[in-house]
Formats: sequence, structure tokens, C-alpha cells
Amino acid sequence: MQNQRKSTPPVASVSGTAGTKEDRHFVTALARGLDVLSVFRPLDRVLGNQELARRSGLPKSTVSRLTYTLTKLGYLEPAPDGCGGAGYRLGSRVLALGSTLLQRLDVRALARPLMQELADQSRTMVALGTPDRKSMIYIETCRSQATVTLRLNVGSRIPMATTAMGRAYLAICSEGERTALMERFRDGDPLRWPLVEQGILGALETHGRHGCCTSFTEWQSDVNAVAVAFRVAGQPPLAISCGGLACSSATDYLMDTVRPRMLRLVERLVRLGSSAPDAPVQPARAASMSALSDSGLSRGA
Repeated sequence: MQNQRKSTPPVASVSGTAGTKEDRHFVTALARGLDVLSVFRPLDRVLGNQELARRSGLPKSTVSRLTYTLTKLGYLEPAPDGCGGAGYRLGSRVLALGSTLLQRLDVRALARPLMQELADQSRTMVALGTPDRKSMIYIETCRSQATVTLRLNVGSRIPMATTAMGRAYLAICSEGERTALMERFRDGDPLRWPLVEQGILGALETHGRHGCCTSFTEWQSDVNAVAVAFRVAGQPPLAISCGGLACSSATDYLMDTVRPRMLRLVERLVRLGSSAPDAPVQPARAASMSALSDSGLSRGA
């Protein structure tokens, strides 16, 4: 959880995912169009073809054809960019899709009052997110009015590998999915991988001992956070994080004071979201450290 950077890095391409070229059912043109739509961020007003090509990793000529088609279909709207050139912003049909998805996430309505209560009590930013490829996307955020907190909103995207929320998701996903994700983290940045892997494995150990994952100045040098992931029937995997600036959200405070409250919030949320409210909460299954070692990832293979 942090302020968005001015320079947005390229987004992992769906159309370039391993195995898609051999899949005769995979429509590459559709995947590329979705790649273009997915590179827009909450703070983006207008993006030109050159920036869309840089972020998506697609040739500019391909992006030009895709933006033309997406504009015709209403998923993009033409608009002048900051330099007076041609650009695009997301169209109303994208908004309709997003609104439909958010309305389907019934857990948001249950979570918001509980999240706001925790934010006020802990003087942190509390966020609810769901995984998307190598990232987590915020679907709800609550802030305390008592202190300065982080400025991320619904729709913000954060990295999975270095944030508490992302690591919490890694702690509950299947071993196969976790191994595949860690391979993608490694392949995406081989030089930083040993340090990133060390942080992930340490967070998974913390999850086994304390029921949550952490990221203390590892994502951003001035940000601390704790998080726990969970599942509610009929909903995608979710994670809640509590965090803030390191100067006001010390590690001991987050672990000793905020963590127990966060775990109680999640337990209550799972019960409220369950079709059987009195059913026992299923605890998140911690990652198997031996499985990670056996995969060769921990050895940097």
C-alpha cells in the first residue's frame, strides 16, 4: 500500500503466457485486446498508443489496430493526450463490466463497516483485495481519519511478491499455483529473485506461526503491513491487509495490536459470508515449505 509511482511498469501479458501458443482454443487477438485494456491504472486519464504499447509489450502497429477496434466497440473513448496528440481513456462498456463484477462481490458490503471500524481503531489503512496474475487488486479500502495514511483506492494494483496482501494469498493458494507464480516472479526479475524469494519464504513461515503474512519496508522503504487471506463460498480468493507509513505503523504494533483484530475481523467476515453462518471457519492452509524446496525454487533453479 503506497502512493502510485509516476512511471508505470509493463504489465505481464496474457497473450504471452506460457502454453497459450500451443492451445488451439486460445484466441490471441482477444487476449491482446484485453492486455491493452488491463494496462490502464486509476490515476491514468488518457493514454496514447505509444504508452499503451510500452506497457502491454505489444508492437505499436498492433496496438493501433486494437485501440481502433476497442473504440468502435465502446471499450475505449478517443481523447487528446497531454501533448495534444490522439489518446484514449476507458469507455463506458468497461465501467459496466467492472460494476457488474463489484456488485457480484457481496462480501464487500459485509466487509466495509468492519474494515472501517478496524481502520479507526488501528489508525491504519485497511484494504480488501483479490489476485490478478502477478498482482493484487484492491476492491475496497478504508482509512482512519485520525492520522495520515496511504492513498490507494479501489482499483489500485500492487505487486503480489513483495506485499503483505500478495504473500497472504500465496499462503493459501494451491501448491501448484504457488509454484507457478513463484516461477513467474523469478523469470520476471532474475537479479532480484533471491531477495524476493527470501521475503516470500519468511512471510510464509510467519503465516504458519502467527496466521498472517507481513511486509515490513520490503515493498516500499517507508511502508509496513500485515495481511491475511481467506475464502468465502461463491467468492474469489480474498485478502485483507492493514498497514501504513512505517513511522506510524511500527512492526510490533502491527503484530501485537492490529494482527489479532484483523484475524477476528476475517473470522467474522467468513461467518457472515457463509451460507451457514454458524459453520466453523476453515483456517487458511499454510504453504508447505518442503514442497517449495522440492520444486527447486528455493535453490534458485
